[in-house]
Amino acid sequence: MTNLAGLLEDSAWSFPDREAIILGDARLTYGQVNAAASQVAHLLTSRGVQPGDKVALSCPNLPYFSMVYYGILKAGGVVVPLNVLLKGREVAYHLADSEAKAYFAFEGTADLPIGAEAFAGFEGAPGCTDFFVITADPAAESPIAGASTLGQGMAGQAPKFDSVKVDDDDTAVILYTSGTTGQPKGAELRHRNMRDNALAGQDLFGADAVNPDTYLCVLPLFHSFGQTVIQNGAFAFGGTIVMLPRFEPAAALGLMLRESVTFFGGVPTMYWSLIGALDESTDVDRLAENLRVAVAGGAALPIEVHRQFQERFGVTVLEGYGLSETSPVASFSRLGSEVRVGSIGTPIPGVEMTLIDPSSWDELKAGDDVIGEIAIRGHNVMKGYYNRPEATWESISPEGWFRTGDLARRDADGWFFIVDRSKDMIIRGGFNVYPREIEELLITHPAVSLAAVIGVPHESHGEEIKAYVIPESGSTVTPDELIQWSKRQIAAYKYPRLVEVVEALPMTATGKILKRELR
Repeated sequence: MTNLAGLLEDSAWSFPDREAIILGDARLTYGQVNAAASQVAHLLTSRGVQPGDKVALSCPNLPYFSMVYYGILKAGGVVVPLNVLLKGREVAYHLADSEAKAYFAFEGTADLPIGAEAFAGFEGAPGCTDFFVITADPAAESPIAGASTLGQGMAGQAPKFDSVKVDDDDTAVILYTSGTTGQPKGAELRHRNMRDNALAGQDLFGADAVNPDTYLCVLPLFHSFGQTVIQNGAFAFGGTIVMLPRFEPAAALGLMLRESVTFFGGVPTMYWSLIGALDESTDVDRLAENLRVAVAGGAALPIEVHRQFQERFGVTVLEGYGLSETSPVASFSRLGSEVRVGSIGTPIPGVEMTLIDPSSWDELKAGDDVIGEIAIRGHNVMKGYYNRPEATWESISPEGWFRTGDLARRDADGWFFIVDRSKDMIIRGGFNVYPREIEELLITHPAVSLAAVIGVPHESHGEEIKAYVIPESGSTVTPDELIQWSKRQIAAYKYPRLVEVVEALPMTATGKILKRELR
C-alpha cells in the first residue's frame, strides 16, 4: 500500500458488506463508499486533474467528505480540507495559496451557508477552474447559479477506478495552520505521514479488524485529529463511523447508546458537555459497558473533567498531543497503562520527542525542573510548508526535528507535561486561533488605530478571544460594534467575543506590545 486511499480500498476488498458510515438512518457499506470514491476519481480525471494537483474540500461530518477525500487521493490528487466556517475572503486566500485546481463544497444551511461562502471564494481565486456543490439530496438541482453539483458530476461515472500509483513521499494532504505572521500556512503531509500515523495510533488503542470498533465522529473531519484518528484510523481496520455533523451533547449520548459506540474522540469541551448532559434518564451503565476507548486532544483536559468522566463512563480518558504539522499524533497515554492525569503521554512508536532551548536547537537534559520547547522527529513530521521554504527551514532542522513552539517538562519516565505555549496561539474549543490574524483584521476597521488580541480563560471553551483596541483620533466605536463587524468578516471560531476600548497599550521601548501585562 502506498496511496493513502488504500486504507479504504483494502477494507472494501476485505469487508465489502460491512457498514463503513452511519448517518441517521443511512447506512453505507465499505463497498458503497469505495464505489462512490471511484466515481469522484473518474470525475476529476475527466476534468483534467493530474497527479499532484490540489483539490479543496469544504464539508462537515457527512459521508460525502469521505467519498470526495478518498476520490481525490485515488486520482492522485492532493486533498486540501478547509474549515467549513471560513468566509468567502478566507476561502479565496486558501484556494489561491494552495493553487487548488478544483473545489468541492457542501451547500450548507441558512445558518451556515457553506456553499455560498465557498462559491464566493472560488470566484475570487481564478486559478481554481472547477467548482462542485455537494447537495444533501444527490438528485437535487444546484442551489448556486452557475455551479454543477457533485451528483451531476458523478452520474454515469464507473464505480471502479485503479488508483494512481504514488510515491510514499508524495504529498497526500495539505492541512492549513495559522502562524505567528497571521497568514495561514499549508502543512504538506506525505502519504506515508498520514498512513503511518493512522496505523500507529490505532495500534496503541488495540484496534482489531476482526472485532472492529464503532467510532462516534464528532471531531470535524477537516481537522487533523478527526481526519487521522477517526476517519483514517477507522477505515484502516474496517471500523464503523457514526457521523454527527454538529456536536450536541444530548444527540451524541443518544447515538452512543443507539449504535453501541466503542470509541470516542473529542476535545476537552466535548467531554465537559457530555458530563453535563447526563441526567436520570440516561442509561449510563450501557454507555460504560459499550465504551472501550476515549481519547482527548487539542487542549489540556481539566483534571476534574477527567475524574468525572472516568467515574460516570467507566473509561479512563487517554490524552495525546500533536499538531497539523505532525499528521497530527506525536504522543499519547497508553491503553492498559496507569494514566498520569495532566500528561500528554509518551511518544508513539516511530516518533521521538525531546526538549530544546527555545532560543536555539540545543537539547536540554531531562529533569522535573527543566522546561523546554518540544521538538519532534519521526514518520509523522510534515514535508514542509507549501511554497514557504523559509518558514520550513525555521521549523525543521537538517536532522529532521520539528520545533513546535510548545513548552513542556518531562518526568524521569519520559512522560511529557505541557507547561505553556511559547507562541501566542489561542486554543478556543479545540480550534487554533492566532492573534495577529485578528489584529490585522481589526485595524482595517476605519475607527480602529491599533489592536492587541490575547486569550483569556473560559469555563467551557478553554480560552476566549479578547481584543484591546485603540480608536483612531476623533473616532468613537463601541465593543459591540466591533464584535458584530468582526463576526461578519471572519470565521465564527475566530472573532473576538470580548472587546475593550482603551487609550493606550503597554509597550516596550521599541514599541512591542507587552501582552503579558494585558494577560
